[in-house]
Amino acid sequence: MSTKTASNSKKRIVITGGSGVVGRCVIEKLLSYGHEILNVDQTPLDNPKVHTLKADLTDGAQAFNALSCHFQISEPFLEQMRTPDVVIHLAGIPQPNRIPDNETFRINMLSSYAIIEAACKLGIKKIILASSITVYGVTYAEGNLSFPHFPITETTPTEPMDVYATSKVCMERVAASFEKRFRAVGNAVDMYCLRFGAVVTPAQHQATMTAYLERPRDWKVHAWSYVDARDLGNLVQRCIETHGLGFQVFNAVNDENTLPDGNAQTIDWLQHFCPESEILDREALSGRKAPISNKKAKELLGFKEEFPWREERTKWVAQGIRDER
Repeated sequence: MSTKTASNSKKRIVITGGSGVVGRCVIEKLLSYGHEILNVDQTPLDNPKVHTLKADLTDGAQAFNALSCHFQISEPFLEQMRTPDVVIHLAGIPQPNRIPDNETFRINMLSSYAIIEAACKLGIKKIILASSITVYGVTYAEGNLSFPHFPITETTPTEPMDVYATSKVCMERVAASFEKRFRAVGNAVDMYCLRFGAVVTPAQHQATMTAYLERPRDWKVHAWSYVDARDLGNLVQRCIETHGLGFQVFNAVNDENTLPDGNAQTIDWLQHFCPESEILDREALSGRKAPISNKKAKELLGFKEEFPWREERTKWVAQGIRDER
C-alpha cells in the first residue's frame, strides 16, 4: 500500500546526469518544489542554486562518495553531512552508436549498479532510475520491427536488440534484485524505474512537434507517444512523494498521441499502419490516447499531465507561427 507525503515536503536529492538536456529540465522542476539538490556529472551545471560534483560513477568508490558528501562548498563546512532522501539516476550514454557498444554497456551498467548498491547500503529509501521505452525493442531494432500489441504497458515484453536498450533492461533487473534483497532483511527501499518516452523540452517543442505532424508515418519508433520534459519533472515529483511501492516500472509518457488532427484517432491509425499489431484494449486506445499507456503512473503515483502538446501548439499560433495542421 502506498502512502503520500505532503506536496510541500522538501527533500535532499542527489541527481546524476543533471547537466544533460533532460536533467536540466528535471532539476528546474524539482527546484520549484523547494528541494535541495546536488548534481553529479562530468560537466558543470549552469545553475547557481545547484553544485555539481564531478565524478566517474562507473567507479563504485566515487559513487559511494557522491551519495555521502556535502551538497555545497563552504568555508568552513558548518552543516553536518546527512544521507540524501532521494537518488535520481539519469547519467549514462543516451543512445547506441555514440561510442563503441562495449563502452556503452560498461558505462551504463557499472554506473547503474554502483549507484543502486551505494544508495541501498547507505540507507537511502527512494531511488528513481531513468529507463526507456526503447526496451520494447522497436526504436533501435535492426530493420522495421513492429510492436507486438497496443496499448504498450509495463507488462509488454522487453526484448531489444541494441546495446542501449539492453543496458536499461539489465539495470531494471539489478534494481529489482536489490529491492528484493533489502526488503528480505527488513530494510525496504522504493526502486522506481521510469521508461522515458521521447523527451521534448520547451526549447525543442515547436521543431519536434512539427516533425511529428508533418511526417507521422516516421514515428512508429516512438509509438506516436512522447513526454514533455516538464511533465517528466512532475512525474519524478510524484515518485518522490509516493512511498511503499517497492520495485516498480512506469511508462513515462504524456496522455495523447502525436498524430495530426485529421488522423488523430489512435485505433484507426494503428489498424491502418500497424495491422500486424494486436489491439488488446480498445478503451485504453479510445480517442487520442497515446499508444504507450501511462495508466499505471496515474493510478499508483497520481500523475496528471500539465503540458499537453496541443495546448502548447496554440501558443505557437498566438505568436504568429505558421501552423496548417
